[in-house]
Amino acid sequence: MMPMAAFSPSEEARPPWHRVLVTGGAGFLGSHLCTRLLDSGVEVDCLDNLSTGRAEKVAHLAGRPGFRFLERDIAQEGCADLLTGPYDLVLHLAGPGTSAASWPERPVEVLDTGSLGTRAALAVAERDGARFLLASSPPAPFGDGGDPVGPHTARAEAVRFSEALVAAHAAAHGSNAGIVRLFTGYGPGMRTDDGGTPGSFIEQALAGRPVTVTGDGTLTHPLCYVDDMVDGVLLVAAGRSVRPVDIGGDEEPTAVEIARRVIELTGSGSTLEFVEGVPPAPVESRPVTGFAREIFGWLPSVTWQDGLERTVAALAEQPDPLPAAPAGRTGEWWA
Repeated sequence: MMPMAAFSPSEEARPPWHRVLVTGGAGFLGSHLCTRLLDSGVEVDCLDNLSTGRAEKVAHLAGRPGFRFLERDIAQEGCADLLTGPYDLVLHLAGPGTSAASWPERPVEVLDTGSLGTRAALAVAERDGARFLLASSPPAPFGDGGDPVGPHTARAEAVRFSEALVAAHAAAHGSNAGIVRLFTGYGPGMRTDDGGTPGSFIEQALAGRPVTVTGDGTLTHPLCYVDDMVDGVLLVAAGRSVRPVDIGGDEEPTAVEIARRVIELTGSGSTLEFVEGVPPAPVESRPVTGFAREIFGWLPSVTWQDGLERTVAALAEQPDPLPAAPAGRTGEWWA
């Protein structure tokens, strides 16, 4: 294994890894991480069962030296045996913390990935002496619209179990394992069909439909542009912290501000409409980024206005769904 050295996303120097495993690599953040790592000269194995990810998101990486894609489920028995490595870093994004679109439609799958999948990914990292980093989500708000056993609460319990598993593994085995909690991320390639902000606003505006805002529009959202989020993940990955690290935006525009900015950027004739939330959406947690700033030197650099401009331009040029992946390659190693 290569020694863990200081890493800065702004430097030209090669990152301190030779080969990285990214589970959930065909998702929004995963695809950006795969691209950044490859651009930095790192070999990448991208694993995804495509339940929420899409092969098309990494199709542009097919044929690039050092990139391999495998359509497999990390939670399935025997999957870890296919991941021969050796790896210097395992980024586990295929967990409940990054599977909001899977819940509550596929709760059993999400729970399996958070438990069996996390255990398998940890085992791969331990085998190779690699740094392991779990992509988690913010602490859940109280209840689920007043329902203590609703889907948001249940998913939060799966997330916390994954975090507890990582912490226990690090304590019991002395492994180099950590946790990064990711708040609202957005950017080119994001989903626009899951009701999230600002994705749903962009999809509605580009289609010329009314842009719908829940409630009175004063709810704020700590947006973090995907490039800044990738920087944060890689900075935490290059360290040895076990303590969960928040990565999220330090600006908190309101839903109305975001919606109006989207309408302006798209040049759409869409109107702004206010609707009641059913059930009421839980209040979004806020990132506490002091640890990321002080220990890892992470600081978001893209304002939410500039980030939205880049995102709208990218989605207007290539809207969802993306074109099909190269024929015959889904489910196989792309070399």
